[in-house]
Amino acid sequence: MRPEDYSERKLEVEGWPVRVTSYKLENVYHCTVDNVSPGAWIVRTTGTTRQEAEDKALAKAKERLGRTRRRGI
Repeated sequence: MRPEDYSERKLEVEGWPVRVTSYKLENVYHCTVDNVSPGAWIVRTTGTTRQEAEDKALAKAKERLGRTRRRGI
């Protein structure tokens, strides 16, 4: 089993830089959203299409990152 249709891009969600990675494994698309600098996963989802998997992941990431407080230095 090898991943197909691999895609990686960087976006900003709720003021945070994130990396969106998606790929197809068998008949299921997998998508992860992670924080660019430490590389910590924010959310992982699956879907029948790339668009579905990415939409679900970005919606959850927006919700989670929207609740995260930023503190000034």
